[in-house]
Formats: sequence, structure tokens, C-alpha cells
Amino acid sequence: MQLTNLKDVLVHELKDLYSAEKQLIEALPRVAKAASSAKLKNAIEKHLEVTKKQLTRIEEAGKSIGATVTGHTCEGMKGLVKEADGLIKENEKSEALDAALISAAQRIEHYEIAAYGSAVEFAKELGHNDVASMLQKTLDEEGKADKELTAIAESSVNERAVA
Repeated sequence: MQLTNLKDVLVHELKDLYSAEKQLIEALPRVAKAASSAKLKNAIEKHLEVTKKQLTRIEEAGKSIGATVTGHTCEGMKGLVKEADGLIKENEKSEALDAALISAAQRIEHYEIAAYGSAVEFAKELGHNDVASMLQKTLDEEGKADKELTAIAESSVNERAVA
């Protein structure tokens, strides 16, 4: 996609985010199944439902600015998901795997936080305050998910993985 102005950049971000969220919807059930911690499994399953809503929000944002958000592959998310899948394939369920899955999930959250943060600012700059508001809601959800993963790691998973 040729980028000639900030709207093009916003559309590119939306396409990238759409692809990223679709990939996560496919990957999160595998991650939840691999988790041995009930808290971690629950958090991942809950985030899967949130992710489905986020995907719809991106579609709405695209429609709002007259853009199609499909037809692109987010290579960054593809790599992050591949890393998580590798952990699952190479390891049996354990507290150590849970700690590694949290780390992988947080890398994914941080990737999304960076992308949504940029998209929010692009939308604001272009005067698409409705789109900025939708994307900000998702950005807030991603931040909350990251904090929840930290809390799970600190409250139980990391300590159990020491052994």
C-alpha cells in the first residue's frame, strides 16, 4: 500500500490491527488450552471475547473513514503468535510454561498498545474523533489485559515456576 498522507497511514494501521486481532482470535484458544494455571486460562479466555469485540470495532472504524480493513497480513503478529505456538509445541503444561506464555502474551499486548496508540493519534489529527474514541477504548482494554497478566504472574505463576 502506497502511503501518501496521514489517512493512508491510519488505514494501514487499521488493516494491520484487523489482521492482528484475527490472528489472535485463532491463537488464543490454543494458549488457553496450554495454560495450567486456572487464573491464566480464565484471563486468556476472557480476553478472547474482548478481542472479538475489538475486531468489530476496527471494522466500524474503517467504515467510518470509508476504508476496507481486510486483505492485509500483520507480519509482526504472525511472528509473535509463531513464538507462542513454539513454546506450546516444545513444552508440556507446567508453571514454567505458564510464565513463558504470560511473557509471550505481554509482548503481544505491548505490540498492540503501540499500534493502537499510534492509530488513536492519527485519527485525532485527522479529525476523526469518533474513530479515535473507538480505538482508545481498545487501547484501554489492551492496557488492562497487560496489567492483569502482570498480576497473575506476580501473585502465583512466577513463584510456582521457581521450583
